[in-house]
This record gives sequence, C-alpha cells and structure tokens, in this order.
Amino acid sequence: MTRLILISTVILPLLFLTACFKEDEKVTPHLPGNTLVDTVELTNLYKYQVFYELNSATSVGSSLRKQWDIAFESSPEGWHIRLNTSCFMYAAAFPGQEFGIMADTTNASWKFDNSNGDADSLAIGKWFTVNGNDTVSNGNLLIVNRGIDELGNDRGYRQLIIDSLSGGIFYFRTAKFNGSDQKSYVLNKVPGSNYSLFSFDTGVSPLEEPPSNAWDLMFTQYTTLLYTDLGEPYPYLVTGVLMNPVNVSVARDTSHTFSEITIESVEGLQFSNQQDFIGYDWKYYDFDTGSYTVDLNKIYVIRDNKGFLYKLRFLGFYNNLGEKGFPSFEFQRL
Repeated sequence: MTRLILISTVILPLLFLTACFKEDEKVTPHLPGNTLVDTVELTNLYKYQVFYELNSATSVGSSLRKQWDIAFESSPEGWHIRLNTSCFMYAAAFPGQEFGIMADTTNASWKFDNSNGDADSLAIGKWFTVNGNDTVSNGNLLIVNRGIDELGNDRGYRQLIIDSLSGGIFYFRTAKFNGSDQKSYVLNKVPGSNYSLFSFDTGVSPLEEPPSNAWDLMFTQYTTLLYTDLGEPYPYLVTGVLMNPVNVSVARDTSHTFSEITIESVEGLQFSNQQDFIGYDWKYYDFDTGSYTVDLNKIYVIRDNKGFLYKLRFLGFYNNLGEKGFPSFEFQRL
C-alpha cells in the first residue's frame, strides 16, 4: 500500500506539469506566390518608357520617352539634375560665357549621365554654392544637346542656367542655342516622387513620374558606355531595364535554375542598388539571324520597394507579329 501511494505521488505531479504545457503551435510554411508572365510594350521604335510594379504585376505609368528633357531631384534635400538619357542627351559647362548669346562650344567637354545612377557621375554636376538655407548658381552656362528622337532625328541644343533652389523650388532659364527665345521658369519639387520632369518644348512636362513607392522597374532605352576591343569607351543607346533608386535592390543568382530558387536559397546573395544592374544584356544580338536572343539562364532576385523578394527572368523580346521591343518575362514572389 505504501508503494502504491508513493507511485501516485510521483505520477500526479508529472501529469500536472504536462498539462501546463501547450501543444506546439503549428508554423505555417512559407508559401511563394504564383509564377506570373507579362509583356511590356515599348514598340519596335522603343518610343515608350514604362514603369512597372512587381507587387501589383502591372504597368503603373507609361509615356513617350521624348516628352521630357531634364529631371530635377524632388527629395527634400535633393539638388541633382539628370538628363533624359533615353534620347542620347549630353551636356557641357562653359564658365565665363554669357547666357543669351551664341555659345562657343570649341573644346567643349561633353558629358553623359552614368547609367549606373551614381549621383556623382552626372553631366550636370554641382551647379551651386550654399548661401544660408538656399543654393545659388555658380553662374556657369550649360549647353544641353537634346540628342535624338525615336526616328534618329536631331533634337537640337538648348542653353540652360540654373539660378537657384529655394524653398523646394528650382529657378532656371533656357534659350535656344543662338541665345534667342529666352524664358524663365520655376519648378516645384513633386513630393513623393524621385524627380520633377521638364520639357524644353512645352515647359513643365504634362506627365509626372509615378510616386517612388509605386514602381520598381523602368523599361526604356538609355545611354550607357560600351567599350571597344582596345578598351576605349563610347556611349551607346541600349534597351533594357533601370531600377527605382529608392528602396529597390537586385542580385544575380548563378547557382540555381529558375524553378530551384526559393526564399531560403537567396540568403547570402549580394544585393546592389546600381540603377542599371539588370540593364540590357539579358539579351544579345545574333548577327547570323539578325535578331535578338534572350538568355534564359540570367536570373535576377529583386527586393521591391515594399521589401518583398521576387525572382525574375526574361523570356523574349518580340510580340506575336515578330516585332522587337516587347520584352516578356516571368517572375514569382518568394
């Protein structure tokens, strides 16, 4: 009897302790999204720029690429000015020359914006000095070559003077190359967007860049530096993809096939916010066939502006009619 009582005194506390622990909670396994396929319509002349958001799997903005010329940085502290490189634009500064008369471009040092998006590698560099809370122009005359349109037609030159940036407003003047048709402009920053856009033809551009938190990729032509066999750089128009420089980054996965890539497999990849990381070389031109071929083995892992991860690869560059300029791609949220 004593033995039975002893056993009971041991078993009962164990049962009590066991009852105090909850059953292990079931952890829902991470489920990736569906694999989606989409096509962006740049047309065979590459005349459009298309902004794309991965989360909604849709184009969130599209415009003729020649609709604007220069972009003014809209962030609260931003002062950079970019050229529309999809039109092969470039610029040079001419210290000491007067605005409004024929410019002398002898020995000009023409510059292109770097396609990697580096703010320190822009054709229009630091144009100001700081005076209190405002920025005041250094007075240098800028000559902007507007490049070419989608048909290869020359778009001409413009004179440009950036006068100041005060209270979130850019003040600047433009004129034709010979100094005629002088105009003054004020351009407000667009809160929530990366840049405010401006057209030499129409003044403030009728289009606005989508809010920076609404797009991840821009499909477009753009200017980049290629290199000859001798290592000499030369600017060239290419067609590809540029990233949103705000909160979007990308990596290449060279170890897995598209179907093998998972949320676990991308750990350890080195992500870059270089604007042209995806770029144009996911395709190549086959001189034997006279057509573009897409490299199905180039797979990108993209962290979008909301922090989600996607895998993406390109599938083609032609539409059903055989026209180039219609990049198709598949992607999946990891």
